[in-house]
Amino acid sequence: MERKMAMVVNQVSMDDEDHLDVAFWLGKTFAERLAEVTRLRINYYTWLNGSYPEKIAKVVTSRSL
Repeated sequence: MERKMAMVVNQVSMDDEDHLDVAFWLGKTFAERLAEVTRLRINYYTWLNGSYPEKIAKVVTSRSL
C-alpha cells in the first residue's frame, strides 16, 4: 500500500520546545490562560473521580528553608 501523504519529521531540542511553549502562552491573554487551566482541571478531575468536585480545598504546606 502506497502512502498518499509524505511523512514529515522535525527534530526539536527540548529547550527549544520549552521556549516555544512559553512564547505561545505569553502571547495569550490572562483570561485565555486562565480558561485553559480551568478546562484542564475539569478534565483531570472528571477523569480521576468521574465528576468535578463542588469545592476544592486549598492546602498549603509551609516549611523552613
